[in-house]
Amino acid sequence: MASLPQLRIPATYLRGGTSKGVFFRLQDLPQAAQVPGAARDALLQRVIGSPDPYGKQIDGMGGATSSTSKTVIVSSSSRPDHDVDYLFGQVAIDKAFVDWSGNCGNLSAAVGPFAIASGLIDPGRLPRDGIATVRIWQANIGKTIIAHVPMTDGAVQETGEFELDGVTFPAAEVQLEFMDPAAEEEDGAGGAMFPTGHLVDDLEVPGVGTLKATMINAGIPTIFVEAAAIGYTGTELQDAINGDAKALAKFETIRAHGALRMGLIKSLDEIATRQHTPKVAFVARPADYVASSGKPVKAGDVDLLVRAMSMGKLHHAMMGTAAVAIGTAAAIPGTLVNLAAGGGERQAVRFGHPSGTLRVGAQAVLADGTWSVTKAVMSRSARVLMEGWVRVPAE
Repeated sequence: MASLPQLRIPATYLRGGTSKGVFFRLQDLPQAAQVPGAARDALLQRVIGSPDPYGKQIDGMGGATSSTSKTVIVSSSSRPDHDVDYLFGQVAIDKAFVDWSGNCGNLSAAVGPFAIASGLIDPGRLPRDGIATVRIWQANIGKTIIAHVPMTDGAVQETGEFELDGVTFPAAEVQLEFMDPAAEEEDGAGGAMFPTGHLVDDLEVPGVGTLKATMINAGIPTIFVEAAAIGYTGTELQDAINGDAKALAKFETIRAHGALRMGLIKSLDEIATRQHTPKVAFVARPADYVASSGKPVKAGDVDLLVRAMSMGKLHHAMMGTAAVAIGTAAAIPGTLVNLAAGGGERQAVRFGHPSGTLRVGAQAVLADGTWSVTKAVMSRSARVLMEGWVRVPAE
């Protein structure tokens, strides 16, 4: 067998929030991968090290978890009042596909810093010291994200004192505004914030029962259920669920039937090729627990508890887009999230997750019987881990 040379593609490996991913400028990709399609998907899978039947992604940049099997493509934007277009690809670990159906809220925090450092932002818009405002078009869901990126001596400031549970070391704070976060898809599926028309539905799940569920499109399509209804307390860490095959199968069944009810899929068998969305999360009233780091979280520290599934596993912290969904649902009286937080009107919520706590704000408005949210706000951090070139066999 003849040996193949390796392609050498400019890339940057970044942490954004509690995720990591390989970032590319669109213009740096091979010509065939500069447009959507099989060539692009194959390239990104090979970069990450998928599909890997061993589930380890040893021969790639992936970290064998949903939080680390991610790719991002950024380009200058031709849209009015936007600086860059941001496209997110969630690479399946053991299967041969890339899911383009949603955004990554955590990596959203790294898009602004990457765009600045990569020369994609007009230098005239960047302060030498202070906060740079980067206007991002999130191409997966067709939404605007405003990133507020700290600058020092004309460069992105990455180090600082901002602490984020789920990330070991402090860094500089990047504030994100998710504008009009009710999620819409290019095909129009699930465009309404509450696609069923109700704040709470009875969701029939074979083998599980009839569950109360809040199904919301905000940040990312999410199905919220009550922890007690599925046998949990809301204080669980990853080991309590991720090693339980029956539990994982139950969550996937809930996800499939919720996706069908939300209009995201037309038949249950479609869910296998849609791993990234929707998410499933369970909520509970505040309680004491010990986070995965050993840090105690007191009931008085949080408004509610939330645990969320991502790519078939319990997430080690909280997906950024799911945090937007949590903040949005908490701001709307009557949702399961709002009720778990004590009910009533609120513009911000602090919730407990497996790694600690997180605060997210949302501005909800009721007009003519319909709820809308103008924006959701949260802070994350981002840092370049490595930059240079990624190499893949020239297949």
